[in-house]
Amino acid sequence: MDTNSTLTNKISDDTIKLLRECDAGIKMGIEAINEVVNSVKDCKLKKILTDSRDKHDRFQEEATELLHEYHDEGKEPGMMAKGMSWLKTNMKMTMDSSDSTVADLITDGCDMGIKSLNRYLNQYKTANDKAKKLTDKLLKEEENLREEMKAYL
Repeated sequence: MDTNSTLTNKISDDTIKLLRECDAGIKMGIEAINEVVNSVKDCKLKKILTDSRDKHDRFQEEATELLHEYHDEGKEPGMMAKGMSWLKTNMKMTMDSSDSTVADLITDGCDMGIKSLNRYLNQYKTANDKAKKLTDKLLKEEENLREEMKAYL
């Protein structure tokens, strides 16, 4: 195999892996928002969360479209991560269903997403520009949402 086709395969592999991780992370974000949004009392906080969920929905469409270009179906979030997130959310919300608790949970989710997305960008360095651009948009959304949560902590 020549160097060119090896590099092309590496780019494709890294692109698919980065897109899969984005796909799983987007799904986790949507689920996290859906789990808490109906408990929110403050109208502005509810709007922040629903707007962010709408952005995540659009990112989901973009990720799916990019994955289809590679004939890939994407990735579901890991069962352990989903289970732990669900357990943490439900335990905290049972003890205190205030907007402050919601903001705390969302902030933790944003922090995890930011950390993971940066790790994957570093890990899959040869991913194509479209995949990296989607990852950057996701990072910005997570950072913005985390920033907006500060007022409710």
